[in-house]
Amino acid sequence: MSKALVFLAPGFEEIETSTIVDVLRRSGVEVTLAGLKPGAIEGGHGMKFVPDSSIDKINAKDFDAVICPGGGLGAKNLRNDTRVLTIIREAFEAGKIVAAICAGPSVLSEAGVLRSRSSTIFPGMENELVKGGGKPQTDLVVEDGNVITSQGPATALLFSLKLAERLAGKKAAENVREKTLTNMLLNKVC
Repeated sequence: MSKALVFLAPGFEEIETSTIVDVLRRSGVEVTLAGLKPGAIEGGHGMKFVPDSSIDKINAKDFDAVICPGGGLGAKNLRNDTRVLTIIREAFEAGKIVAAICAGPSVLSEAGVLRSRSSTIFPGMENELVKGGGKPQTDLVVEDGNVITSQGPATALLFSLKLAERLAGKKAAENVREKTLTNMLLNKVC
């Protein structure tokens, strides 16, 4: 069973965080929410999530993926935490998946893992990718090797399904797509 780490910082984007955790767990991935501080952590819109673990107990080698949700304040808090940046670098250097959505790719940029990589971010924040040597793209979800990025709350389901595909396989991801009616929605919209 694959294991994923999702960082939980004050100001996190609730839609993105809950979607990532839900889709990955439905796919059979073991997900750990790692809080940057003890106790419940409040998101950008007042919802409180209780982390499964403290970031101080986390070792990158124990996970197949590390994931940064967005939220303006949440991403800023992740970007300013040396523990987060160290875990991201260690995971990246070990060839593990590093992923981020919304403002979260700015954390990957700060960690130095976007050099010469294609990635996407919340529209209007592309300079954050360029600062770290990244190559901004406009796709909703961008995959470049072991780096996966996405644009924001509306793309959270697509992003999470891409992570599920990489961590649990196409069959598991397709099963979640069917059970969540995602295929039906995409067929009507597209």
